[in-house]
Parts: sequence; C-alpha cells; structure tokens
Amino acid sequence: MTAETAARETLCRTAHSLYQRGLTHGSTGNLSIRLDDGWLMSPTGASLGELDPARLSRLDADGRHVSGDKPTKESFLHLAMYRQRPGSGAVVHLHSTHSVAVSVLAELDPADLLPPLTAYYIMRIGRLPLVPYHPPGDMALADAVGALAGKHHAMLLANHGPVVAGSSLAAATDAIEELEATARLYLLLRGQQLRLLSPEHVAELRQR
Repeated sequence: MTAETAARETLCRTAHSLYQRGLTHGSTGNLSIRLDDGWLMSPTGASLGELDPARLSRLDADGRHVSGDKPTKESFLHLAMYRQRPGSGAVVHLHSTHSVAVSVLAELDPADLLPPLTAYYIMRIGRLPLVPYHPPGDMALADAVGALAGKHHAMLLANHGPVVAGSSLAAATDAIEELEATARLYLLLRGQQLRLLSPEHVAELRQR
C-alpha cells in the first residue's frame, strides 16, 4: 500500500466516524490531508458518511485540482491554514452543533471565545478566536482565516463552525472533538457559577 492510498483510506475512515457520531450532518463539513506533493480533500457536496477513497479530490502543490471529484467549495479555507501553518498535516472543518451554537453567541470575547473549563481544552485548543462572518464561498473568508492561522491552529467561523489544523488527521480530529465537547459543556453550564482553571494553571498547561 502506498502512502497516498493509506491517506485516502484514513481520510474516508475518519470522515465516516465523524458523521456516524453526529459531529456533522448532511453534506456539511470537509477534511484534508497534506501529501508530499499536494493535498487530498473531501469533494464538494459529498456526505462525510459516504466518501469513496478513489473519488477524493487531489490537489497539486499549488492548490490546483488535478484528479478525483471537484474539491470542497471551502478548499480555500484549508489552503489558507496550510500556508500559514506549514507544519500542519491535516485540516478539519465541521458544522458541529454545539460549536456552531457558541459561534452565534453575541456576548463572548471574539479573541478567546471559551473559558478554561478543562486541562484538555487548554492543551488541545488553547485560545479560540472568532473569524468574522462571511457568506459561504466568499474568498474573503480565506484572508480572514489566514490572518489568524499563524497564531491559532483552531478557530470558529461566525455563524458557521470550527476549523482546526493538526500535525496529523488524528491530531486535528482529536482537537476538533475536544472543542465540540467543551462547547457543549459550556452551553450546559451557562448561568451557573463556574470554578475555572486559574491563570497559573492555564500558563502551566500552555508551557507544556
């Protein structure tokens, strides 16, 4: 099995798992993996629960579509993340319910949306900025994502959903699942008095 064949199977297996567990729905969400000479991406209009390894979109090192089905219409989000984060091996974008819910709350700090509820959130996400709203397919969204991606591997698109880059697809998936779990936890706890991690705890975790 070649490295690309393995990457195709990994992407489809991961996408199916995300879909089956309700972390995305319909034909929403998209995944990508970096190859030595380009990228693999989920195709446009495809359900993550039914991806075919042979039909994944293949992009060259310049981001041009070279084979497979047409790439996700949000491919520019992925490429913007990769350009600013050259060490990233994968990008995951979902429309996961609780993360989207957080992205529409008006009173949160757009520089860091969620409080330090758990150690794993701090270690896997860190600070979570909000990307201002742009309509689906608007290329200006790539510039907005690129402006933040140099300092943040995870962000929420306003009224849209999370985008997370990782060293591997497993790392990006772990992080976006941690984000969704923390968003759900935050929404469950709204209105309650919270015992947050202290600034000293947060600083120690970020040093790790």
